[in-house]
Amino acid sequence: MSVRKDANKSDLCVGVVGAGTMGRGIAQVAATGGCRVLLYDAKDGATQSAQEFIAGMLNRAVARGRMKAADAEAATARIEIADTIPDLAPCDVVIEAIIEDIEIKRTVFGEIEAAIAPDAVLATNTSSLSVTRIASACQHPERVAGFHFFNPAPLMPLVEVISGIKTENQIADFLIDLGTRMGRQPVRVADAPGFLVNQVGRGYTIEAAHLVSEGAGSFVDIDRIMRDLGGFRMGPFELLDLTALDVTHPATIEIYEQYYHEARYRPSELMGVRLQAGLLGRKVGQGFYRYEDGKQVMPDEELAPAFEGGTFWLGAADPDVREALANIITRANGSLDDGEHPGSQSIILVTPLGQDATSIAAERGLDATRTLAIDALFGLDKRRVLMKTPVTTPDATRRVQAVMGADGTPVTVLHDSPGFAAQRIVAMIVNIGASVAQKRIATPDDIDKAVKLGLNYPHGPLGFGDALGPAKILRVLENMFRLYGDPRYRPSPWLRRRAQLGVSLLTPES
Repeated sequence: MSVRKDANKSDLCVGVVGAGTMGRGIAQVAATGGCRVLLYDAKDGATQSAQEFIAGMLNRAVARGRMKAADAEAATARIEIADTIPDLAPCDVVIEAIIEDIEIKRTVFGEIEAAIAPDAVLATNTSSLSVTRIASACQHPERVAGFHFFNPAPLMPLVEVISGIKTENQIADFLIDLGTRMGRQPVRVADAPGFLVNQVGRGYTIEAAHLVSEGAGSFVDIDRIMRDLGGFRMGPFELLDLTALDVTHPATIEIYEQYYHEARYRPSELMGVRLQAGLLGRKVGQGFYRYEDGKQVMPDEELAPAFEGGTFWLGAADPDVREALANIITRANGSLDDGEHPGSQSIILVTPLGQDATSIAAERGLDATRTLAIDALFGLDKRRVLMKTPVTTPDATRRVQAVMGADGTPVTVLHDSPGFAAQRIVAMIVNIGASVAQKRIATPDDIDKAVKLGLNYPHGPLGFGDALGPAKILRVLENMFRLYGDPRYRPSPWLRRRAQLGVSLLTPES
């Protein structure tokens, strides 16, 4: 088939089915992009309400100096109400943005296809359902594609353009151009569970939930670590409270089941139990945190105890890390044990990658009652994360906590867990990104672009791996895989090969 109109033609008509949060946002960016918009919703009054809401948002943009009044008036005038699906007949493209129910979507797509021209384009805004399966309800699945905006659509710059198995290339090309016209930054994605962004995002939230389920630390501990060490704007549990557990957890299950129980996407029972309890997040005032007047109640952080002296033996192999730790200890007036083996009274500090403190103590023949691990992969400036063995004495823990916090840097103490928290979570994000690249779901550059735009991560997953070192990320994953015996931690071939070759994870196939 051939697309009837060029995406940049002045009289392009865009239909939007569904006038909820996503539908009205898509209608708004289409109208501000100069398109005529026909908005339809089966619920009485929904389209009128959406039309008024969009007008209000555009007027607010004018008041804030982000838009000219004439442009806002013109965009508002471009949005018309369609009373029935057959009223969408003039549309060059129709974008569906209704409930995430595969059978309802398939029924609606059949109705839309019967109403529009044979060469019009059909698009779905689904965030997790198979585009190929939705398209299979149509007589011409080759003209169906995914057009996935992020919430709120007028503010989030990314749109994923997803090709189903039968989607023709020119349909994706048309939607790429249309997304650009709407002021978004499009990326091409092949049809896969969770597409690109939602697939990679599971590494952040699911792994954090598994960590807490294992008793490694609290919700607050993990959030603070990921903000300070990982550089994320929000901790994983803050993010889950914002997006709401009744949205996130079902989508996680959907991705897991569509991937035939791929271990990397295995949901956490912690999230399921809290969903059943109604602890959905910010919108109900209680989730992983409590909310008062819409504001998160964050417990105060405990200060490190006063340092009362001690001698420390450093088991760090990296000379730069060893020097940094030595400087922290000596500035606090602590003593260093420079012996080849730790003295009988020395507190032992090790710096594992992907291992727990117990494994390091056992492998090196160290006294586990005096051993603590510190995460040095992300630097030691913003927060110092310690990990104790099950038998580390309270005195040893207190002394290390005190010396590491003597200069005012916050300190978090975790229970024994391979990969601490930040190592483990970031390694999972990198590994899933590498898996997406390996499956040719998107190009390496588009993978990083989409994740940074769609999730506001400090790096894309492949760039994150490059920043920390692909060989180090590989080592973290291999050690966790060895210790857990869980296939969720097996390294992607994409990651392993590039780490072995010493090249960037963004290196495409030649």
